[in-house]
Amino acid sequence: MVDNRINWELVDIYADVQSGKNASGRPEFQRMLEDCRNHKIDMIITKSISRFGRNTAETLDVLNKLRALLVDVYFEIEDINTSDTTKDFMVSIIQAVAQAESESRSSNIKWNLYNGFKNGTSKLYSRKCFGYQEDQDGNLIILEKDAQTVRRIFELYLDGFSTIAIIRELKRLEIKSPTGKDAWSKRSIETLLSNEKYIGNVLLGKTYSKGYPDNERLINKDEKNKYLATNNHPPIISEEIFERVQAEKLRRSNIQIDNDGVKRKSTHYSMKKR
Repeated sequence: MVDNRINWELVDIYADVQSGKNASGRPEFQRMLEDCRNHKIDMIITKSISRFGRNTAETLDVLNKLRALLVDVYFEIEDINTSDTTKDFMVSIIQAVAQAESESRSSNIKWNLYNGFKNGTSKLYSRKCFGYQEDQDGNLIILEKDAQTVRRIFELYLDGFSTIAIIRELKRLEIKSPTGKDAWSKRSIETLLSNEKYIGNVLLGKTYSKGYPDNERLINKDEKNKYLATNNHPPIISEEIFERVQAEKLRRSNIQIDNDGVKRKSTHYSMKKR
């Protein structure tokens, strides 16, 4: 950018290898500010607001001090120049800084989350589900009274019961849902029958976020890494029963996947009544 302006002169390049949480921990940033105070610089060009300040208050404070020294700042990515003195400029600065902060927080949260997945330290590996409770050390152990219900649901499904028929059977037996309701939801039955935790495994990364600012969660169809921990805790059902249920779910599914893509079958599974 400087090379394209014949009346501009490059004073120096200021780059902190390891950026601190605030301006005082950034020696190159401080050196740049000192050169501004010594009137060696009348314009700063930086890649983005996120590289300039670490939070809204710090960024606005530094920009106000630079404005008092008659030093302009140009942010390339946001295409914002502090030589603009309108109210719209201040609004755009505040919005851009707030967005940079949100993006940074989102990135840090994601990094910590996936780092925990990778090294096995994530607390999600010990997250409770119906049929389990935590011991005093935070490890998953079987809660037998609920585990009996889990086994019953798997057995009913292999006996030919649909999810609706299972719901009716559980209500007839007066077995309450995990949330304490008289009737189980269809989704809770389907989720239970697909949950690998019941064979002692944990799979993390089944969904992922699109990222800031949307943050919509999507099903992970191998776009991102998944992390499987085997023998993570005691199983409630055998792997053989679990796999039989998954095969039966696929057989009953009204969706068929072949070389021509995804399509609906001409028939559907009829609910078994009792």
